[in-house]
Formats: sequence, C-alpha cells, structure tokens
Amino acid sequence: MYDYTDFDAAFVRNRVAEFRDQVARRLDGSLTEDEFKPLRLMNGLYLQLHAYMLRVAIPYGTLNARKMRQLAHIADTWDKGYGHFTTRQNIQFNWPKLRDVPDILDALADVGLHAIQTSGNCIRNVTADHFAGAAADEIEDPRPTAELIRQWSTDHPEFAYLPRKFKVAVTGSPNDRAVTKAHDIGLRMLRDETGAPGYEVIVGGGLGRTPMIGKVVRDFLPKADLLPYLEAILRVYNLSGRRDNKYKARIKILVHETGLEEIRDLIEAEFQRTRAELPPVDPALLSSIEAAFAPPALARRPVPDLSRADAGLRSFIDTNVMAHRDPDHAIVSVSMKPVGGTPGDATSDQMRALADIAERYSHDELRISHEQNVILPHVHRADLPAVYDALRAAGLATANIGLVSDIIACPGMDYCALATARSIPIAQQIGTTFADLDAQADIGPLKIKISGCINACGHHHVGHIGVLGLDRAGVENYQITLGGDGTETATLGERTGPGFAYDEIVPAITRLIETYLRLREDRSETFLQAYRRLGMAPFKDALYAQERRADAA
Repeated sequence: MYDYTDFDAAFVRNRVAEFRDQVARRLDGSLTEDEFKPLRLMNGLYLQLHAYMLRVAIPYGTLNARKMRQLAHIADTWDKGYGHFTTRQNIQFNWPKLRDVPDILDALADVGLHAIQTSGNCIRNVTADHFAGAAADEIEDPRPTAELIRQWSTDHPEFAYLPRKFKVAVTGSPNDRAVTKAHDIGLRMLRDETGAPGYEVIVGGGLGRTPMIGKVVRDFLPKADLLPYLEAILRVYNLSGRRDNKYKARIKILVHETGLEEIRDLIEAEFQRTRAELPPVDPALLSSIEAAFAPPALARRPVPDLSRADAGLRSFIDTNVMAHRDPDHAIVSVSMKPVGGTPGDATSDQMRALADIAERYSHDELRISHEQNVILPHVHRADLPAVYDALRAAGLATANIGLVSDIIACPGMDYCALATARSIPIAQQIGTTFADLDAQADIGPLKIKISGCINACGHHHVGHIGVLGLDRAGVENYQITLGGDGTETATLGERTGPGFAYDEIVPAITRLIETYLRLREDRSETFLQAYRRLGMAPFKDALYAQERRADAA
C-alpha cells in the first residue's frame, strides 16, 4: 500500500490546524454560516438534515487494517457507532458534532486519511476498479495511475474553483468495474500494437439532472503523456465551462453543446502547449509509486477441494468469490447489504472484524467498491472456509453479490438535505421481499440502483432497474428506468412512464421481475439481456396494465 510522504503528512496536518481555527471562530460567532460554508466544504463537511456529515476520502478505495480500525474508532468516539460507504469510495459519518470535527480530522491524519477534496468544485477523490491488483482480467493495476492523479490534483492552484465538481475514474481491465463512462474523465488502460501501456480517454460522462455517457476523446494516450493531457482537458473546461447556471456547468454539457470534434481539437491544441510547459513526471517518483502497489508475496499451499463443503459455504463461494490473477487465490466480495439492512452501512464492530480478517487472510488489504461493498482482494482458497466463518460471525456473510438484494442506494431523505424522497426503506423492503437466496440465485444477475433525488448519487440511471425518488406536490413519487448499464457497454436506462407512490414501488418492481422470469429464454439469459432482446413493451405492460384496465372500466 502506498504510504504518504512527509510532505503529504505535513500538508494534511496544516490543513487540520487551519480548519481547527476556522471551527473555533464559527463556534464563537466570529464567522457566520455563510462565511463558514465554503471553508467546511473544502474539508469535506456538509450540513445535512439532522446534523453535520463528514465525508472521508478512501483514495482508489484502498484501505489496510490499521486505517479500517481507525474508522471504527472514529465511529465509536465521535459518531453513533457506524459509517456509510458511498458510491464514490468514500465513507461518511452522519452525526459528528462540529466541535469534534478537527479532532476527527487529526485522528484520520494519524493513519494517512483525510477529507480534502471530497466536496467543492474541484477534482474529487479519484476512484478505481475495486479488484485492482488482483483481478484475473487486469491489464495493469490502475492504482498507481490514480495515485499519480491524486498527487497532481490535490490543492492544484488552477483547478481549485472549477465551474463544478469534477470526477475521475480509472480501470485497468477491459471489464469496466469503475463506471468510467459516467465520470467527467474516465481512463481505461490499454496496450498498443507494440504492447506499450496507455489509456483510452473518455470525457463528458455523468449522471444527475442531465445524464450522459462519456465519449472517447483519445483512442490511445501513452502513459507518459497522462498529466499534460489531463491538464489540457481541465484547462479547456475551466476556461469554457459554463458558470452562469450550476445545472449546466459540468463538462458533459460543454462537450454536448460544443461537439466532440471541436472539444477534441481544443484539447489537442492545449495539450501541445501543456506538454511543452509541464515537466515529465520524475521516473523515480513513478517507480516508487508503482513499487508501493507491487503484488503481495502470495503463499504457496495446497488448494483443497471445496465442492463438498456445506451448502452455505458453497453458496457464498458461488456468489461472492471471484477469480484472482493467481489461481490458488480468490477475491472475496463482502456484501454490506444484509436482508433488511441499510446498503453500505458498517458498524464499528464489523469494521474491526473486517480489519482482523484482512490482516489474517488478505495480506492486510481491503477495498471499498462503488457498489458499497468491501473487498478482500488476496485470499488463499484454502482459507475460504475460515474467512466465511469469520464473516458469518460478524453478520457479513450474505451471499448476494450481484443479485437482486445487492442494491445501491443513496442515503435519501433519511439523511440528505438535497433528497426529495426516501431511498433506504425502499432498498430494505426490496431486500426483504426477495430475501430467499435460492430465489435470488434463480433470478440471477440484477442491479437495482436507487436515488432519492435528481442528483443520482445512487447511480439509478445505470441500474438494470433504476428507481428515482421525487417530490410531487409534497408526496413521494418514484420513477422507474430500465436497461441501464454502468460497465464497458454503458447505457442509460429508459424511463417506463408515470411514477409510483411509496407503497406501490416495491410491488411494481416485483411485477418487473416476475415478467422477466416468465419471458426469459432460460436461466442463462440475464435480466439486462432479456430487456435488450424484448424491449420496453412487455415490462411496461406489466407495470401499467392494471391501471389501464381501471381507466377503461
């Protein structure tokens, strides 16, 4: 794991000291809330419905046991004993007292964590494939690239006040697990015809009020040109992005209104200038970053035959265990979506249990996925029974990864000041409705994603079934979209029609799933494949036929 330098550590400590003084002045009334707001947002502190919320960065989703235990300590000491993992590889604490936040930031700095650039109109926490460094299909570990971007973008003087927030995601695999096409910049690692590594560069993706799939602005960018090219994109956006309307300020609008060809010409022209101005990255720095992400020394032990293991373990292996680049090892996805639970929430005891398991069985590495789950990236297959037992003891062995109850949901109106509808209770009800794991396995891969407002933190636009909660004249109303996809074949979901009341939305989703089960060719055809074959019509009929019959009566 990459250890921050003395410069990084001093930078973070200075920011904490600075913010401690700003908090003191807010508490004694020297600063008004309007004056304090931009200062707290620069340190990841929001004011939500009931309390402050602190958003902590987990760069490229990577943690070790010491960092995870510190998050548990913070949850116990200054919050309500739990934290919430988000869709951008952050963790949020929902109940800190303002007076305690500087102490929390100091505690984070003790283990090399911080909340810098987790909010504001700047380059946010860089995200990456949660299987990085372990996946069998990986071209190259994307985390050194993400770390290089973190170092380049942190406190970048030219990009501290962009037209809007700016998000970058990196994947090192042809199978996109980082939703790169729904980010302002997406980087997909490739090799050219000579085998040299580089990137496909995607710009202008994003969800929210005006969802768009990103467009390829460069088919292949050599690794050495990465920072000058990113600098060029950001300069074009910073100069030309709209600042007159916050809803039209994202780079996706600039790309859409200007046109891809013209934007590409502007970026390429700026790239020629930046490449001449920006010194190449120090090879020694690059080597040290890449060395920090070198694969762990994997053990060589016999791999047992687990085909006769008990049903619970077999189900867990079938669903939550993925191929590792080393055939004797496995990647274990730990579901943070138990039946009836809040997606992404982890208690402090569960965080400590995950830290213990990672330390003992996963070379002290953990990852946080954009799907709000926790990954153990390097588990020897001989240890799978012990890992399963330890997870089960911690209430973390739910075998539902990628299934109907593995739901992404934003905090919604239970916490968020922007939300206009509840998300968590909808996710809990769906999870309870489809609690039977055998039934879930029969339904097969299905991604349900729920957002409590138009800002789309739950990524509903790229859910196979997306649910968007809105306010209609003071009443919660839920729109459904179908066919969304956040992978390398990214697609935005199509809206089915009128929305549903709070007590109608779970029955509506049940009808969609029953329709899929009735019309699929066989068990090998997934919900998304069936939707792409059949189109909207049969699903729409299942949703609204009863209503049409009532109108005709």
